[in-house]
Amino acid sequence: MKLDDIKPDIVHDVTGTYCPVPIAETAKQIKEMEIGQILELIADDPGVVEDIPAWCSSTGQEFLGMYEEDGEYHLFVKKVKELT
Repeated sequence: MKLDDIKPDIVHDVTGTYCPVPIAETAKQIKEMEIGQILELIADDPGVVEDIPAWCSSTGQEFLGMYEEDGEYHLFVKKVKELT
């Protein structure tokens, strides 16, 4: 799947926040979503480039990819299982 083809169900902007807020907000949003839905997280903390894929790996969610534009990172996460 190309990033241009991704249609997020929820867009969540956490710009202006830093670790651990982007991870905590991602977890909160994923818990509220249905399996199969896609979250687009917008952040300006460069730590998310490593943190979000690692979080996805540790929680069993699917990291679909990311791009950077004008100092903002757009990360895409697909919910594939319930968080415990």
